[in-house]
Amino acid sequence: MSTTVLGTRLAYAGRVFRVEVDRVRIEPHGAELDMEIVRHSGSVVLVPMPSPDSLVLVRQYRHAIARWIWELPAGRMEAGEQEEAAAKRECEEEIGFSPERLERLAELYPTPGFCDERMVFYRASDLRAPAEAPIQDPDEHLEPVAMSLTEVGALLESGEIVDMKTITGLWLIGVSTRPPAGR
Repeated sequence: MSTTVLGTRLAYAGRVFRVEVDRVRIEPHGAELDMEIVRHSGSVVLVPMPSPDSLVLVRQYRHAIARWIWELPAGRMEAGEQEEAAAKRECEEEIGFSPERLERLAELYPTPGFCDERMVFYRASDLRAPAEAPIQDPDEHLEPVAMSLTEVGALLESGEIVDMKTITGLWLIGVSTRPPAGR
């Protein structure tokens, strides 16, 4: 199957993403239809590890699901920003430490059915206080907490960790406790 884009129109442009509607022709049968696509500049997800048996999670209120959750620090890449620079910036902004070492773990598309966001996962280690005090984004109130991998596994098992990027990041470093079903 292939598609031919016949035209594109902007449906919405916001601070974090924009929505485009592509008019496409689906081959080989020739059907034409509109396909909505969320365009996103991409993001980095950090697995900050102060030591081999601990990591830093942030507790954050997420308005879309109306609750506080534990998650890995992450953030959007700015236009033209290199992945590693974004990872260092987000680490400083979200947990207050700068990584001396970044290890690229994976590059994944969380929702390719309707969004082109690409998430790049990094293990961040050898954490140091940054030269300048970090400034959080105005829409964020983050509570970073360093904890053992055992404590992280317990949060996952209890259903306190519910977002897919965090569960994926934990899986990438070998924390494989399964979250509870149907929470």
